[in-house]
Amino acid sequence: MKWQVENSRKKRKFVTGILWIVLCLGILLLTGCGTSGKTEADQKKADSGEEVQTEKNDKVQIGLTVDSFVIERWIRDRDAFVATARELGAEVNVQDAGADSKEQISQIEYFISKQMDVIVVIARDCGALSEVIQKAHNAGIKVISYDRLIHNADADLYISFDNGKVGEIMAQSLIDAIPQGGDIFMIQGSAADNNVTMVRKGFDKVLKNSNLKVVYEANCDAWTAELAVGYVEEALEKYPHVQGIMCGNDDIASQVVQVLAENQLAGKVVVAGQDCDLAACQRIVEGTQYMTAFKSIEDLAREAAQYAVEMGKGTEVSSMPGVTDTINDGTYNVPAVILTPIAVTRDNIDEVIIDGGFHRRDEVYLNADYN
Repeated sequence: MKWQVENSRKKRKFVTGILWIVLCLGILLLTGCGTSGKTEADQKKADSGEEVQTEKNDKVQIGLTVDSFVIERWIRDRDAFVATARELGAEVNVQDAGADSKEQISQIEYFISKQMDVIVVIARDCGALSEVIQKAHNAGIKVISYDRLIHNADADLYISFDNGKVGEIMAQSLIDAIPQGGDIFMIQGSAADNNVTMVRKGFDKVLKNSNLKVVYEANCDAWTAELAVGYVEEALEKYPHVQGIMCGNDDIASQVVQVLAENQLAGKVVVAGQDCDLAACQRIVEGTQYMTAFKSIEDLAREAAQYAVEMGKGTEVSSMPGVTDTINDGTYNVPAVILTPIAVTRDNIDEVIIDGGFHRRDEVYLNADYN
């Protein structure tokens, strides 16, 4: 009898053990099925109680490559563009080419490898990017040529200001400020920038009907403003009675005014620039720079971001409102959106720049009386 009881106990223990083994194996199998397809990182998150994101990122992906942030205005463009794109639900990867066209090509190739939906390019060298833009097109990626027209590239959209008009208002400002006529210099931006060519055409168009005469001209290679110092010094030696100087942008104008100041000519020679940099606006109210061409950078950047997001969603450029122009890039007619610049002088700087919110009054009048 004892033997039978003991044997019965042993049988129950044996069955119980088998059941535990089966239960453990079942748990292991279920756990394995539950983690199937997870990465090691995902499993670690699951083990720690973190939520594992498995949904595909369906946001529009935009790559923005910028010539260089040394120039003040590109920082404003970037900030407005990125803010608007994010508000519209897109993600923006910003790259600074550091004033290096080869680096910019590498950045565009990087965007291609990341399968961006749209690539926005502020070109360093407008003639060096056609091949890499073709690579982007071959990969099914849309390309926006921002502010500077990329040559022979067939970009999907070009958005900028009317650069011919910029040249026209710069020339007219010099004519208005120098009614007696006289000699003027042209210290332009990079010859590799298509905008420089368009500004020059507009400038020449208006100037030919005046009594102003261009006696000296030079280009600051790669938009290196410091080169203007040597050019102006050389020009002043040959033409000391210069009446006005047209500058490719406000950064170049800053160097020009510096040389004029060293020669006791600041405020006596009429200086024209573009971009409405804060320092340029300060010089205007101080009297050492006569005018700057205002281009509503925020408007340009916001519109570009809106177009980029729509293109990333698959909307055809031809169906987008506002795309009413075309521009020839040397080979192709590119759909274009063109904004209008405004000449800013001491007479309207408060209305356009300060009331418009581009710069604060206390910043513009930092070294001048505005009461």
